[in-house]
Amino acid sequence: MNDDSFTAKLVYILYLVSLVFGITGLVGLVIAYINKGDGSSWLDSHYRFQIRTFWIGLLYSIIGGLTVILLIGYVILLFTLIWFIVRCVVGYKYLNRNQAYPAPASWLF
Repeated sequence: MNDDSFTAKLVYILYLVSLVFGITGLVGLVIAYINKGDGSSWLDSHYRFQIRTFWIGLLYSIIGGLTVILLIGYVILLFTLIWFIVRCVVGYKYLNRNQAYPAPASWLF
């Protein structure tokens, strides 16, 4: 494992740990912003994907939280949780193979 991919892997791990300890998600976001543009293009695709994962996940969570009173919010929050985990696992899988993330600007997976 090279040092460059270690940092990107750390961000995915911090994101997953943030499901229990929320602050690690912010730490991961800061690390992704700091390292974006410093590495090769295949690593930059992961940092871009990680940054988008954080912000889109936050947006979905806010929408879910605001609509909990309508009960649909629980479905949105569950979707967001599954979406977040899948994005982290799939991103880690590509990173582990030393491959660029194929669609870092996507909203889904």
